[in-house]
Amino acid sequence: MKNWKATGIKWTLAASMAVTAILPLTYSAPSTYAADAVVSKVEVVKRLPMVQVIATGGTIAGQSVDETSFTKYRSGTLLVEDMVAALPNKDQIADVSSYQFGNSGSSAYTIEQLYDLSKAVDEALKTQDGVVVTTGTDTMEEIAYFLDLTVRSPKPVVITGSMRPWTVIGSDAQANLYNAIKLAASGKTKYFGTVLMLNDEFHAAREVTKANSYRTDTFVSPGVGSLGHIDGDMIRVYRAPFRAMKYGGQWATPFDLNKIGKEELAKVEIAYSYQDAGAGAISGFAKAGADGIVTAGTGAGGISRAMSEERKQAIEEGVIFVSTTRTGSGSNYSSGEGIIGGDNLNPAHARIMLLLSLSFSENFDTIKGWFETYGYGQVEARK
Repeated sequence: MKNWKATGIKWTLAASMAVTAILPLTYSAPSTYAADAVVSKVEVVKRLPMVQVIATGGTIAGQSVDETSFTKYRSGTLLVEDMVAALPNKDQIADVSSYQFGNSGSSAYTIEQLYDLSKAVDEALKTQDGVVVTTGTDTMEEIAYFLDLTVRSPKPVVITGSMRPWTVIGSDAQANLYNAIKLAASGKTKYFGTVLMLNDEFHAAREVTKANSYRTDTFVSPGVGSLGHIDGDMIRVYRAPFRAMKYGGQWATPFDLNKIGKEELAKVEIAYSYQDAGAGAISGFAKAGADGIVTAGTGAGGISRAMSEERKQAIEEGVIFVSTTRTGSGSNYSSGEGIIGGDNLNPAHARIMLLLSLSFSENFDTIKGWFETYGYGQVEARK
């Protein structure tokens, strides 16, 4: 029989099965049987998932003063190419490439730059099986939710970073980047939208928030918890976000950035309420040209009398409001003329949702409808 390997022909798993199928099922072939020689030379080719790391900087790319300077470092210093190259055993989980989108702290990025980042993610997903985005943690939840609402591809998008710079002892940076690549390569979060992965846990972008300024377990999803966690080779998913459950993974929001230019992105601000809060924040934002304002209210969304009066005036001038709570968790149902209840979206997330909504429509009822479907994320029982 021909020595197929010598001819340069690489067998696939399907070819192996074809050879096996023609062997007599009732015959126990000796080890010298010719078919054994063929089967022994079958080469099963398994392609590793392709994952691109798109870097924007942050603490994960930080250079510390020395190896024990946990809080003294310059973020957004190291290049992602060097960081990826330093990861051990990555070739066992994925075929990893990298792209340096930027190298700054997360709060330095403008909404227009997030527009470009989202389009870069979608462009990468045309050829990649998953994308990892590295950012600073300060506004990571906002960047994640922007991507969650705008990226068109259903493939995995994982955003990660670290609470300690890359160059200190005990840094979480290397483990977070490695696990984010592993999660993206696994395909387990396909149709989940953007997920945030730090500290061996991953969360839905809509629900996650930063809860501590220094601790490595800073990210939490109040009231609902994480989607799952990673323990070595074990990736466990214990629940799915609304978008995967409600629409069978085929959910795409109306916020297709290919249909608008960066100059059409709306301007939305957040006004924080407190005891006897003045009207200046709302009046100032309205005069500065805000298209929408999110109020971070006390309790279930309450705002001071002065803020309430100023809100009425701003609504008459065409500003749309979303009411949320400053408490850190819980729902808000306050609505009315010009006001949309933010449900359990925190103020930062509600701002991203309102900003994108106003970028695609000026109609209050349309925007309210988008909040009630794409924004609220509630799961309804099938009838």
